[in-house]
Amino acid sequence: MTITRLHSGPRMSQAVVHNGLVYLAGQIGAPGEDATAQTKAVLASIDALLAEAGTDKSRLLTATIWLADMGDFAAMNAVWEAWLGGAANAPTRATGEVALATPDYKVEIIVIAALA
Repeated sequence: MTITRLHSGPRMSQAVVHNGLVYLAGQIGAPGEDATAQTKAVLASIDALLAEAGTDKSRLLTATIWLADMGDFAAMNAVWEAWLGGAANAPTRATGEVALATPDYKVEIIVIAALA
């Protein structure tokens, strides 16, 4: 079976396509921005990578969301829910609090989607 890697570097690929699925690496926004701005940037990055792989957010299967502070849960959810566009496209999801790579990052989102 073919494995396609998108935007590969020495450490990781931003997306891997295999067996009808697209696996995205954790996406982050601009360091230092608030959770709302970072979530918007992350979701724009997810849209772009999914499009490049040949699919879109309506085909999401699962999402893992890491927040540096659960105090940003409501702000992140407001952006997430507007972007998702309703329950018809809602994937399974887990959200947790974790120390991200640096204190400048507030949100990281990882998704898996089916190809269109």
